[in-house]
Amino acid sequence: MSDAPLPRPDLPSDPPGPDRGTAAVVPAAGRGVRLGPGTPKALRALNGTPMLIHAVNAMAGSRSVSLVVVVAPADDVARVTSLINEYAPPAGTEVVVVPGGETRQESVRRGIDVLPDTVSTVLVHDAARPLVPVETVDAVIEAVRGGAPAVVPAVPLADTVKQVEPQPDGRPEPVVATPERARLRAVQTPQGFDRALLARAHATVTGDVTDDASMVEQLGVRVVVVPGHEEAFKVTRPLDLVLAEAVLARRRANHGF
Repeated sequence: MSDAPLPRPDLPSDPPGPDRGTAAVVPAAGRGVRLGPGTPKALRALNGTPMLIHAVNAMAGSRSVSLVVVVAPADDVARVTSLINEYAPPAGTEVVVVPGGETRQESVRRGIDVLPDTVSTVLVHDAARPLVPVETVDAVIEAVRGGAPAVVPAVPLADTVKQVEPQPDGRPEPVVATPERARLRAVQTPQGFDRALLARAHATVTGDVTDDASMVEQLGVRVVVVPGHEEAFKVTRPLDLVLAEAVLARRRANHGF
């Protein structure tokens, strides 16, 4: 697939909202095979609403985010656009949909490429983390505004972690190290970046990367951590869907939505 820049969507030159300089890119082009066959993961329903819509609304819930770019499967752009129109985002937030690439990195890069020049802070948020609280989103934005070029939300680990030597054919794996748990964090999204830095990382870093922050690290730029939230977990397996439904039920009971 070509890496040629996509034409920018028809966006206003000054995106609406109180902070025209902050946008979110939501890669949602993955198929999510671990969640089972059928509908792409981002379009699976939680409480009757697609996960993607929950994720978009989580970004749009921040008063600082004026634009959300959804990167959809290339063959599902029309369906995703229809869903966005059906579930209108909060007032003051523009949402556009662009086709994704063959890899997550290419998809995020496509999202960055269509951002207006007025955007200086970029959030990258997994569509598979539909329940991140707005307070976490705002904490990431505030840290970037405060001068940190790259910020990730993260939570301490509850389990002891072992480093192992992988073995073929499912044989037992020998432990080679036990990292100090107090120094480890489980990283979440949205991850926040200075827009120029993130664009440079995507233009220069290649290879197998698991998140955008690791790309920035390869440039020698320090990434900082802000507190994440237990509800910002990634929906990956069927049991995660059950947990997400439980979180939504608790929110409805406590807050009426």
